[in-house]
Amino acid sequence: MNSRLRGLAAALAAAVAATLVGVPTGQAHPAPSEDSFYVPPSPLPEGRPGDVIRSRPAAAAAVADRGVTAWQVMYRSTDALDRPMAVVGTVLVPRGVDPKTAPVVSLAAGTHGPGFGCRVSHMSEIGAFYEQPAANEMLDQGWIVVMTDYEGYQPQPRTTYITGRSEGHAVLDLVRAAGRMPQVGALAPTVLLRGYSQGGGAALWAAELAPAYAPELNLVGVVAGGVPADLVQVTLFLEGRFGFGFLLYALHGLDNAYAELDLENYLNDAGRQAIAEMKAGDCTVELLVKYRGKRLNEYLTSSPVLTEAWLARVGQNKLGAGTIGVPVLQYHGTQDDVVDYRQAKKLGADYCAKGVKLTWRELPKDHIGMIFHGNRDALAFLKDRVAGVPATSNCA
Repeated sequence: MNSRLRGLAAALAAAVAATLVGVPTGQAHPAPSEDSFYVPPSPLPEGRPGDVIRSRPAAAAAVADRGVTAWQVMYRSTDALDRPMAVVGTVLVPRGVDPKTAPVVSLAAGTHGPGFGCRVSHMSEIGAFYEQPAANEMLDQGWIVVMTDYEGYQPQPRTTYITGRSEGHAVLDLVRAAGRMPQVGALAPTVLLRGYSQGGGAALWAAELAPAYAPELNLVGVVAGGVPADLVQVTLFLEGRFGFGFLLYALHGLDNAYAELDLENYLNDAGRQAIAEMKAGDCTVELLVKYRGKRLNEYLTSSPVLTEAWLARVGQNKLGAGTIGVPVLQYHGTQDDVVDYRQAKKLGADYCAKGVKLTWRELPKDHIGMIFHGNRDALAFLKDRVAGVPATSNCA
């Protein structure tokens, strides 16, 4: 394992170890495989996107010392095919803030992996959420922070990784759900979206979808880093490289979202075993370590990605077909070794051509490094939007 992977693995292990020591007895929820809270009722109750199905207090060990109250909430949302679905998310409210006036940030998480135990609400609760520093900075501003798990995190997981419409809907509907919880009970006066990597794509999908899907939300700004905008270019970049596990996971995620893709028909024995192991518990570090340098021909009898059905769905998940009517900060590492820098920069140029008020930032960092190195600019940008500072743009 190289130094970057050792660093990430060590950080996650340290966070878990340090936090679990401080979780008071009786506050932690059942073991992940036994937690029925995450099993959606069947059929789903009637309602609207963002309606609360159930909620419960969360241990939230990582923010216990910050005066933050936490809940987990299952809420109605809409999948990639516009069908109703249930999603779980986390709602973090700094104590003493007035929900009627506090800004709400929907923080879309980066890749956590296909295993049920990888879900953001669980990682946040036990102190192993690797984007917790970003969440803490925003909580310290007195902002409410909400974080969706995305679709499919159930004891028998069927996650739809990298599926844009599903992710965007889940990001927006959690803002609605927070406002409909009795413990919060107010529609957010100011809404911000933020995400990195998978989360950067989810935040931009939410921003593109918001005018038609959630027009009542007062969205004022979006921050998106490390964005996988063009799945074709991202796929080509990952083949045989550092982040290949994310590519294999993306095929699995798209297959879960669109039944006609039938990934099983293309898998060899190694591929079936890999997908089974992923669902059984692989998280971010496992995706990076186990599959580093692998190629699709090691797991597939033939490639599905050039078939008509797959090309159509991949095309539907390309960002930039729409536009965004609020200021955007988009950033990327020029040495990104997971999400191709060039396709992200092209997305920024495409948004600029459509008149989006976009600020583009880049640093000479790799993908993991930018998880943290983008935080300062991201927070400054969001603070300006909350303060009503007129947005600038560096579009050429």
